Amino acid sequence: MNDEILSQNEIDALLSAISTGEMSAEDLKKDESERRVKVYDFKRALRFSKDQIRNLTRIYDNYARLLTTYFSSQLRTYINISVASVDQIPYEEYIRSVPHMTILNVIEIPPLEGRMIMEVHPNLGYTMLDRILGGKGTNYNKIDNLTEIEMKLMKNLFDRTLDYLQEAWSSLIEIDPILLEIEVNPQFLHVVSPNETVVVISMNATVGETSGMINICIPHVLLEPVIPKLSAHYWMEDMDKVINPEEAVLLEKKIKEAKLEIIAELGSSNISVADFLSLSLGDVIELNANINAPMVVKIGNKPKFLGQAGTKNKRMAVQILEEIKEGNEEDGW
Repeated sequence: MNDEILSQNEIDALLSAISTGEMSAEDLKKDESERRVKVYDFKRALRFSKDQIRNLTRIYDNYARLLTTYFSSQLRTYINISVASVDQIPYEEYIRSVPHMTILNVIEIPPLEGRMIMEVHPNLGYTMLDRILGGKGTNYNKIDNLTEIEMKLMKNLFDRTLDYLQEAWSSLIEIDPILLEIEVNPQFLHVVSPNETVVVISMNATVGETSGMINICIPHVLLEPVIPKLSAHYWMEDMDKVINPEEAVLLEKKIKEAKLEIIAELGSSNISVADFLSLSLGDVIELNANINAPMVVKIGNKPKFLGQAGTKNKRMAVQILEEIKEGNEEDGW
């Protein structure tokens, strides 16, 4: 039971109401009893835990960022997409909320069985279409069905979003998304049974001056095989997993091939701005280093070795004399 702590003013107000007869002790007990009762609708049984919803939200936060970049390059206008909410509701309730003459992308994501829906609000869909056809992206209401040419253009636009969907899901499972069809009437869609629980990820989207929603509807039956992977325990294990030997060899090879900037520092000097501005060819700047002292060799602007200048094969060179070790390196950190 959650105990609610009252402030002193609230306590004084309650005592005053009881003493004046405005509220009796029985009324207070009755009110407290009623607050403890929570209505539970078995038709809307929650089948995902908070951790699973939270991790699913992470996946689609990443997907929203990828979509923002993709649509910005394709439509060449201001785009902003972000996750607004993630809810689990019966499929029947979701499909009733979908407006008519909207853009409904039906997607399969093998190896998972089932289909998911990517619903794009009509205002957004038709604004995108106007931008593709060279318009300014002015919001307008289209009341008839999409023509074959318009349907092909929309399919091409959203077909390429599947690569980003695959990338967003890669932390959970490797999928191969397929855009099956684009529908405009929600009544023709029968993805799952009406009482089946679905997760609806709602994303706020802005295309130019037009705003609307992009909703992703994922049935529970589709996510069922990967539900254990959505738990916080799995994600913590995934973070701690050991790299296999082949990955370790490849990683070591890539690191060895990486190029680093090496700087052999002869010395340094401080001069005034006036002296710097009056420098000309043939002038000599006195450095603070002794000619017989070793040079500091820097890797990535960090002192790493001591060396001495010389030549090799008639080219200037630096011979490494010793390594500059810091305290934590000597301790084996």
